[in-house]
Amino acid sequence: MNRKVYPPNVWRTRLIMLAFILAVATPAQQAIAYYQIIDLGTLDGRPYSYARSINNLGQIVGFAEKLPVLPEPSSRIATLFDPTGSGNNIALCETVSEAWSINNLGQIAGRVGGRATLFDPTGGGNNIDLDPGGMYSFAQSINDHGQIVGMAEGRATLFDPTGGGNNIDLGTLGGTGSEARSINNLGQIVGTATDSLGRWRATLFDPTGGGNNIDLGTTLGGTWSEASSINNLGQIVGQSWVSLRESRATLFDPTGGGNNIDLGTLPGEGRWISSAFSINNIGQIVGTDGRRAVLFDPTGGGNNINLNTLIDPSLGWTLTTAYSINDYGWIVGVGINRDGYERAYLLIPEPASAITLGFGGVFFALRRRRR
Repeated sequence: MNRKVYPPNVWRTRLIMLAFILAVATPAQQAIAYYQIIDLGTLDGRPYSYARSINNLGQIVGFAEKLPVLPEPSSRIATLFDPTGSGNNIALCETVSEAWSINNLGQIAGRVGGRATLFDPTGGGNNIDLDPGGMYSFAQSINDHGQIVGMAEGRATLFDPTGGGNNIDLGTLGGTGSEARSINNLGQIVGTATDSLGRWRATLFDPTGGGNNIDLGTTLGGTWSEASSINNLGQIVGQSWVSLRESRATLFDPTGGGNNIDLGTLPGEGRWISSAFSINNIGQIVGTDGRRAVLFDPTGGGNNINLNTLIDPSLGWTLTTAYSINDYGWIVGVGINRDGYERAYLLIPEPASAITLGFGGVFFALRRRRR
């Protein structure tokens, strides 16, 4: 990258967030809830918003509905959310757009219209088109080195972050299509690609574009799968389809040896659908069962947790999907609020003892990291 984008003052953000939690969390709530939930708000007072990624500094991106800028209709706009829930959200673009990933430097990747984009995090509009001359593309993940992956013209792509167009086609598994979903700080890339039979399979891509891609297989005898996230330890999660109506959140064997772990669904619910969207560097995994946000048991032992049982039920939320979890266990996703609208949320681990540890532990850890 020719430029570095540094995040806002870390200490100020953390202090504001923790002060907010202490102010609103009553003893009764602390007794009920294991997570403090923060409504991340919207743009222009519109009802809908969606959080897709959180970094270790508590910065959150996604998209929100915004009032139209003629001739555009009211539509989703890439958004940097105010993590305190105070509503000071930043529109990263003034046209149809989505932000899908933020790294620990505050760099943000996503798409504007049908073009992969590196966003100006100030909202100043100095966004970079990552696929100049292309027809259709989007960026799904950016690591701490500024490497960006996604899809361009139907193929998994490692983008030139300068916008110079020196993008790398990451190939397939012998088929015609592919899509990169996640890149870790080691440059390992995962996603999904078609094989010679036209089946979409979870894939560990050769980052050189040399074609030495690895089919990560499926679970329970299924034929289709996709990988959604890879952490810095090389652990990979996603989902496998057992049938047209049944899918399972999956922890993939990164060697392609097929020793994949079926992460199951919520116990006792009779559901046959689950998907894992994010794994942090501690090995915590989040996703959905199609209706509720889930914290998965990474052993495959079935001790999965409905995140709705870990928040104060009197607040009226239904958490439907957890899209991202950072290394401190902070979770973002989409839920339905008391008023019936889909809204971006942030979950911060409680109780008060965890908040206290946050001052002595999380702050200390961040300070140590920054030295």
